[in-house]
This record gives sequence, structure tokens and C-alpha cells, in this order.
Amino acid sequence: MSEPPTVYVTREIPGVGLDRLRDRYEVVVREETLPPGRSEIEAAVADHDAEGLLCLLTDEIDAGVLDASSDLAVVSTYSVGYDHVDLEAAHERGIAVGHTPGVLTETTADFAWALLMMCARRTVEAHDHVEADAWETWEPTLLRGADVHDATLGIVGLGDIGTATARRGAGFGMDILYTSRSRKPDREAELEAVGLDATYVDLDELLAASDFVSLHVPLTDETDGLIGAAEFERMRDDAVLVNTARGEVVDTEALDEALEADRIARAGLDVTDPEPLPADHRLLRHAPEKLVVTPHIGSSSVETRGRMAEMAAANLEAGIEGEPLPNSALRDAGLE
Repeated sequence: MSEPPTVYVTREIPGVGLDRLRDRYEVVVREETLPPGRSEIEAAVADHDAEGLLCLLTDEIDAGVLDASSDLAVVSTYSVGYDHVDLEAAHERGIAVGHTPGVLTETTADFAWALLMMCARRTVEAHDHVEADAWETWEPTLLRGADVHDATLGIVGLGDIGTATARRGAGFGMDILYTSRSRKPDREAELEAVGLDATYVDLDELLAASDFVSLHVPLTDETDGLIGAAEFERMRDDAVLVNTARGEVVDTEALDEALEADRIARAGLDVTDPEPLPADHRLLRHAPEKLVVTPHIGSSSVETRGRMAEMAAANLEAGIEGEPLPNSALRDAGLE
């Protein structure tokens, strides 16, 4: 009887995905919490003659890793994004690559709103006020925040998550502005169906007019540092910036200076540059009065992270069995 194929998993994922794989394969899970280096992944894939590799967004999967095992048939990333995988090299070697698109949309939009509300109503700061035993009485001017209802929400990047975030503004009677590489009539119609009139404007106009600016663009050469010193100068001094996209979209030094100079009121970040953000980083001196930072947990609901694990496992199974992947990164990138 032949040995079952081996799958190497770079870090623990929810059990629903691992249990599914263990029913069919020999599954080796790296136990450490911090991400492995590229050389460690390469060595592990080689040592285990892995036929399947399940990686995370923080793992660099290059040609060296792909060549580490002659049996490697599939790489499945536990993420929507796949820019950490060398797709060209995988395609050249006939190695399938899977990812988990679509699953994060509503959960991440929920979290963008959580950050927006925390900043608008200063909830983290208020909790610290109570915990510090500073709550002495009801005060007319204590921790006054910003109204969300009837405000203007600017969406930078009207893709799936940006649209879902904008849609939540319907319950608050918000005006929606958006900017994107091009106008999105289909997205406008989707928002109109829930009572929102989404207006396409350029970035400068959006920044100048919005009470809340929420970022939902992928990281590309064009969006790296998209929000910098010039952009903060254009924003209202009572505006709130929310970033659940990628940390590099915002120039960290420029954000630090903008908060210091009161060019904007507050920022809520689930992604940072650098990431993780060190506890002694200069930016954190603004927390919690002007800044809320969370550790990249936008998609971290029990249901969503479990669904991601199932999708990653399904991609691995298909690749090992020589079947088309349910969610192929190569196909989505136009390589197959």
C-alpha cells in the first residue's frame, strides 16, 4: 500500500481545514507562531517531499521553494491576495496555485465600520478613561465625538469590499463619494438599490469633501504611498481615515505628522507599515486619543476564517488529485 501524499502547512489554520486534509493526506503543520523564512519553507518542502504546500500571506513562495520537491503539485494560500507567490514560476513548472477570493468581503467591511465607529465616537479612549478611574460624573463636554449619520463617506477603491463598506452607509443616511481607476456604473447601481447615490470624483475632491475616508485599494506601484503628506493637506481637519487595505497605501511618516499637526482628527488602522507595528513605534504616541490600531484582524471572524480554511483545503485536494482548482490564482491572474 502506497504512502499518502504529504501536505506541508506553514502555520496552524482553523481545524475545519486541517481535519479535512488529514482524512486523505499526511499533514505536517509547523508549530511556531511567527512566520517562517523562505529558506525554512524550502527546507521543509524538500525534507517532506511535499506534494502540497499550504502557506499564508506572510510567506515568500519563490522558484526555490517551488523547486524544493519534485513532487510538488499545488500551492494553496490561506488568503485572498497572492502577490507573495511567484505565479510565473509556478505556471512554468506546472504547479497549481489556489487562493480564497470573495470570502472576506462582508467580514472586512464590518470591521472597516467598527474602526470608523471607534474613531468617530472615541470608544477606545472612553474605555481607557473609565479604566483609569477618571469617570467622576456626567459632563457636557466629555469625549465629544463625530456624528456618523448624515455624514459624507469617501470610499477609495470601489471593489467588492469598498462597495460592501459603502452599502453599510445606507442605514446612517450617508452621502457616498468614491474614487477608483475608472467609474463603476454597476457598483453605483448596486448602491442605488439600497438607497445610496454614489458619486464618482477624483481623489482630491473626495479627500476635501469627506468626513470619513475608507481605503479599499490593492497594493500596487500606483497605490504604494497613495495617502501621503499632500493628501493629508487636502483632508478636512475633522476627518477620520480608516485603512483596512494594506499598510503601505498610507505613508506612515506623513500620517504621524498629520496627526501631530491636527491636519486630520483621527485614524483607524487594521494594517500598518511596518507590520507588525512595534509597541515603541513613534506613531503609537497618538493612541488612543487620535489613533486606533488593530493587528490585521479585518477578516477574523470564526465563520470567515473557517470558510477560508475549507477553501484552502479544497484547492489543495484538487491540485494533488490533478483536478481544476475551485479557486485558481493562476486563472484569476490570466495565466491559465
